[in-house]
Amino acid sequence: MIAPLLPTYARAPLSFVKGEGSWLIEADGRRFLDLGAGIAVNALGHANPQLVEVLTEQAQNLWHTSNLYNIPQQQALAEKLVEATFADTVFFTNSGTEACELAVKMARKYFYDKGQPERVEIITFSGSFHGRSSAGIAAAGSEKMTKGFGPLLPGFVHLQWADHDALEPAITDKTAAILIEPVQGEGGIVPLPDQCLKGLRDLCDEKGILLILDEVQCGVGRTGRLFAHEWAGIEPDIMMVAKGIGGGFPLGAVLATENAASGMTAGTHGSTYGGNPLGCAVGGKVMDIVSAPEFLAEVNRKAGLFRQKLEALVASHPDVFEAVRGTGLMLGIKCKATNADVVKAGYDHQVITVPAADNVIRILPPLTITDEEIAEAINRLDATAASLS
Repeated sequence: MIAPLLPTYARAPLSFVKGEGSWLIEADGRRFLDLGAGIAVNALGHANPQLVEVLTEQAQNLWHTSNLYNIPQQQALAEKLVEATFADTVFFTNSGTEACELAVKMARKYFYDKGQPERVEIITFSGSFHGRSSAGIAAAGSEKMTKGFGPLLPGFVHLQWADHDALEPAITDKTAAILIEPVQGEGGIVPLPDQCLKGLRDLCDEKGILLILDEVQCGVGRTGRLFAHEWAGIEPDIMMVAKGIGGGFPLGAVLATENAASGMTAGTHGSTYGGNPLGCAVGGKVMDIVSAPEFLAEVNRKAGLFRQKLEALVASHPDVFEAVRGTGLMLGIKCKATNADVVKAGYDHQVITVPAADNVIRILPPLTITDEEIAEAINRLDATAASLS
């Protein structure tokens, strides 16, 4: 007999009832140190007082009107994002998956309006994750994502990650864009080297195609810059954002240049809930906090501290761990033990990590994690590894 909840998740036997900063409290009272942050969502920790305040204030006034009308909170957040990034315009969604759908539509519509309707193909890469929608799974292309869900949405060309020789020949008169994550998350915390991102930007310019970046997981301060592509000193044409931008409230966005967005006129796209007053009020406060230079400087300092301690941890458990990878507070540990076993053993020591591909566990703590909590995280991961040795 099927469960009331569709059984698409292999859920851990944990039921959290309260969150405080970097901590989650189980129904039985146990306190877990959260190094997953809801898969990089709770950028400012659980029940952040500033976010609670702005959400409560907005909830007492107005929740939803739809995009048939002006939404002042949406306008304010769009202006903050435009001021802080490459973008000239923003469309708000409820999730990263929805952001992917629009990014694909925007790229294709751009060329259609320019009299090149044959340019519909988007180049993507192995190990990628762009959400669970029809476009998202077709973009990723992996059997794990697509098996049983055919026929797949056409128009995606899949290349192997880091296969530089295959890239230029893959661009044809049907190519509209290249879509890539500056740091693969689900793929196992795999950063794209700065020189490669620069090379992609140059190649797109040379070929007259668009560069779409998926910063759903690596954006909003996660790598120590507001957005990860800033480390390479380049700008995309279109960017997908979600997760951290809402600090725990469902919120996503597509950011674009005026040129890339030129085909998206009235009636070409829409969302009932996207950019609602509640989500945008919270997102505005998140942006105020995370975009501050002093906040990002602290993320980088803590990232260096955490990485140093993780390197020592890995060295002390060579039978369980293999290497540390990642950037900022988007870190991963390549495991020798099965990563699912490491995650599960962590529950016994009340520490939460997130599995990823390539036998990696992800370390994605709130960006507000303290030095003391980093030390405690290492203690709990040490005990976890010892239990598996």
